[in-house]
Amino acid sequence: MAVVAGVGPGNGAALARRFAQAGHAVALLARSRETLDTLESELGDARGYACDLTSPADVARTFAEIRTQLGDVDVLLYNAGSGVFAGVESITPEQFESAWRVNAYGALLCAQQVIPAMKAAGSGSIVFIGATASRRGGPRSAAFAPAKAAQRSLAESMARSLWPSGIHVALIVVDGVVDIPTTRKVMPDTPDSFFIKPSGVAEIAFQLTCQERSAWSFEVEARPFRESW
Repeated sequence: MAVVAGVGPGNGAALARRFAQAGHAVALLARSRETLDTLESELGDARGYACDLTSPADVARTFAEIRTQLGDVDVLLYNAGSGVFAGVESITPEQFESAWRVNAYGALLCAQQVIPAMKAAGSGSIVFIGATASRRGGPRSAAFAPAKAAQRSLAESMARSLWPSGIHVALIVVDGVVDIPTTRKVMPDTPDSFFIKPSGVAEIAFQLTCQERSAWSFEVEARPFRESW
């Protein structure tokens, strides 16, 4: 059973579709019911849960419902990520904290809910959807970059701790602009080759969960073939 934490019209929806296609029952987590209702109707074996991933009580309640209704979690896909893009002189403390809560704190809360059952089973996968900001800060990423860097460090710490227990923890560094309606609206004349397809990111995540234990990956990158890097 797979949980997609942070379901939107881009990577989250693509992750849900890919794992449902592979035969997983899928739990969909998002703040709003709008995207959840659409995917529930599209995917036969999926169930949506409105959940504030930054609330310990909300996360605990939601995962308790998931365990009761769908069973123990085999795969956790943490896709939640947000942040106001501003420089260090204009970012507010509240915006800085909010980015950290969504990208890092929420990741910890969700991971702690699935680790016990995975350890008992001796298997499981936890995949974080990261970003270029996981590695470096740009002039306008004074909140987003520290939050994504914290997420990456958490993922690496988890991998070192949990791999010996059979739990594969991995991070996908998404280096580029994801192809979703909002980005297309902002960049209407940009060619297709510029964008990262959510289905491609979802395929990487799925393949990570299928890797043979003697050759696990921790960090992989996803970028368009024409991206400068």
